[in-house]
Amino acid sequence: MSGPAASLTVLAPAKLNLFLHLVGRRPDGYHLLQSVFVLLNVSDTIHISTRDDGIIRRVTELAGVNEDDDLVMRAARLLKLEAGNAAFGANISVNKRIPMGGGLGGGSSDAATTMLALNQLWKLDFSREKLQAIGVALGADVPFFIFGRDAFAEGVGEKLHPVEIPQWWYLVLTPPVHVPTATVFAHPELTRNTFPLKILDFSANGLKDLHNDLQPVVLKEFPAVFRSFEALQAVSRKSVFGARLTGSGACVFVAFKIEQDARDAFQALPPQYEGFIAKGLSTHPFS
Repeated sequence: MSGPAASLTVLAPAKLNLFLHLVGRRPDGYHLLQSVFVLLNVSDTIHISTRDDGIIRRVTELAGVNEDDDLVMRAARLLKLEAGNAAFGANISVNKRIPMGGGLGGGSSDAATTMLALNQLWKLDFSREKLQAIGVALGADVPFFIFGRDAFAEGVGEKLHPVEIPQWWYLVLTPPVHVPTATVFAHPELTRNTFPLKILDFSANGLKDLHNDLQPVVLKEFPAVFRSFEALQAVSRKSVFGARLTGSGACVFVAFKIEQDARDAFQALPPQYEGFIAKGLSTHPFS
C-alpha cells in the first residue's frame, strides 16, 4: 500500500435481542442459542485512516480497557493477519455513544464495523461471509454486525438468517450496573433446554410468546436491573410485547409501534431511570 492515506468515518450501531432461548450446549461448553437480533439507530462513530508503516494505532483511549483487550484493535490486527500484508496499518478512533456492558453489543459492533471499513480501505475485497468467519473468533455477536441486517441467529450466534422486523421504536433503560456474562451463563438456575424454534415458523407477530432465558437469573441476582425492568413494565401498556432483557443485560427495553407511545412511556417513568429512545434499523449503516 502506498500513496496518500485514505480515511472513512462510519457508524457502528447497537443491537437488541428481541428474544434469546438457550437450546443446548456444545461439547466444548458453549451454549447453543436462538435469538433475533435487531439493529438500532444509536451508534458509536469510528474514524479510520490508513498508514503504510504496518502500525495499527488506537487514537482514542477506552476507559478501563487496555489496548490488547480492545475488540477494535484485535479486529484490525486479525484482519491484517488474514490479509497477509505487513505494511497495512491504520489510525483508529472511536467516539462511544453505546453504553458499555449493557447487552447492546457496542464492542462487537465497533469490531465488526472496523473490519468492514478496513476491508474497503485496504482494498481486500473479502466477502461478508469470509469476514463473518474471521470475526467469530472475536465474539459471538461480531458475525451479526458484519452480516449487517436484522437476523434470526442460531448456533453460538454465528448462523444467521435474514428476517423482516417492523421498524419499531424502543425505549431502552440502562441500569447503573455491569452484568458479567460468564457469571450469568454459569448460574445453576439457568434454563438451558428451551425447545428449538424452526426458522420457517418464525414471524415477528409471534415475539410476544417468546422470552429471554437469561432474564430470570439476571433479575434475581441484580436488583438494579429488576427495578428498571419493573419500572418499564409499568409503562408498557401500549407496547408490542412488554418489558424484556437484551442479551445478558443489564439493559432492558420495551418495543412500541409508534414513536409517541415510546416518548410518553419514557416521560411516565420516575426521574431516576436513565435510558434512551431508538428506532430499529433494517440494515447496517455501512452496507
